[in-house]
Amino acid sequence: MRQNSKVRDISLMALFSALTAIGAFITIPIPPVPFTLQIFFAILAGALLGSKRGFISVGVYVLLGLCGLPVFTKGAGLSYIFQPTFGYLAGFILGAWVCGKVIEVRKDYSFKTMLLGCFAGAGTDFAIGVVYFYVIMNLYLGKGMSLWAVLYSTFLIFIPADAVLMVLAAYLGKRLTPILKREQLIS
Repeated sequence: MRQNSKVRDISLMALFSALTAIGAFITIPIPPVPFTLQIFFAILAGALLGSKRGFISVGVYVLLGLCGLPVFTKGAGLSYIFQPTFGYLAGFILGAWVCGKVIEVRKDYSFKTMLLGCFAGAGTDFAIGVVYFYVIMNLYLGKGMSLWAVLYSTFLIFIPADAVLMVLAAYLGKRLTPILKREQLIS
């Protein structure tokens, strides 16, 4: 019975790693940061799998890309860490963890808790992504991009679409969690 649970967990983590990779290619090219569905799948991983498994799931996705598999929006490989947008990828990992942790701490799978977790996870991703983008653009690439320009082009313009994605992730989290919990009791 415990073996089935481990196989199920690994399968779900692999599924969310793959979904996050697929989300990288569902994109609207908005310079300098394209709009993708990666954040949706990363945060949904945290909501459905919990903090630990969500963290691992998205972490595996990022590691696969850093190892050279072309799963990122604009390429792959270890040198990708010098891309201004890499902070968002790193933020997905911590964002999934934060989302799952909020839900676990509250021990409540209501839509309200799911929504709080999803927005907390997305906020974590944006905090890491914006800071990383600013540092790489200004200190590494020497582009001299102002903080306002970075905030506008990497955060503010994404708020409406990402808010919709977080509401959708919370809704799916609320609807799918009972199914996953029931499957866990059966296996």
